[in-house]
Amino acid sequence: MLNIDLKNKRVFVAGIGDDQGFGWAIAKALAEAGAEVLIGTWAPIIRIFKMSWDNGKFDASRMLSNGKLMEYAKLYPMDASFDYPEDVPEEIKNNKRYSDLKNYTISEVAKQVEKDFGKIDVFIHCLANGPEVTKPLLETSRKGYLAAVSSSAYSFVSFLAHFGPIMNSGGSALCLSYMASEKAIPGYGGGMSSAKAALESDTRTLAYEAGEKWNLRVNCISAGPLRSRAARAIGMIEDMINYSKANAPLKKDLDAEEVGNTAAFLSSSLASAISGATIYVDNGMHAMGLAKDSESLSKSTAH
Repeated sequence: MLNIDLKNKRVFVAGIGDDQGFGWAIAKALAEAGAEVLIGTWAPIIRIFKMSWDNGKFDASRMLSNGKLMEYAKLYPMDASFDYPEDVPEEIKNNKRYSDLKNYTISEVAKQVEKDFGKIDVFIHCLANGPEVTKPLLETSRKGYLAAVSSSAYSFVSFLAHFGPIMNSGGSALCLSYMASEKAIPGYGGGMSSAKAALESDTRTLAYEAGEKWNLRVNCISAGPLRSRAARAIGMIEDMINYSKANAPLKKDLDAEEVGNTAAFLSSSLASAISGATIYVDNGMHAMGLAKDSESLSKSTAH
């Protein structure tokens, strides 16, 4: 029997803000496999996240198969828009949600993790933010477009550049994408489709560079739509889910656990020869070229 075994492995999951998204599901799956979990949370919401955790709001979601609650070794504030302290504008430094936080730029988080724990084995990137995601691409400003690519795609490059030196040889880095990287998804705007395309392209190049430099594997999961809090900001998540259920080969909701299980596999030695790949976990939706629920099909069959 093959078992995913991540005992004595340390993972850093960047981008968990609640217990609903893929980041949480991935952290839980890796914890189920025995890994020690470190969490990076967007600086402005870290107090809310910690309060919810401490007050038991996440307890039901934290339950593991052995009856214990998932734990984290340490929680780190982070803002993936900034690589170094000097990159942070004064208005951010003085913002009340940042004013008493330290070491939240990408380089500082990596240094703090090294100081606290030494090496890690797995890095998970679950970050995406597009301030103009509800705008069509033609109406997206340069600032909005660059912000989406910066926080959703370049942040993976920066994290790997800073975490790579503190990752053990044979380790794994993983990011999350969506089908809009390669197909037009009306309503998924603001440069987010561009950011996902960049993320998948960077996965291939980083697999080569990080593989040669640190003997790391780098992969990407292209996940189907999920009814998470972050996805609801897009404003059309229910339509995306309904469309997928109607047209994907597998007629069911996507469970975040299915993405978590794939991430655990890709992070383990069972995937030791997989690198530079984009793995689809979307009920097969990526394979379809025809919408079976299209009105045009019903009209054609009526004649």
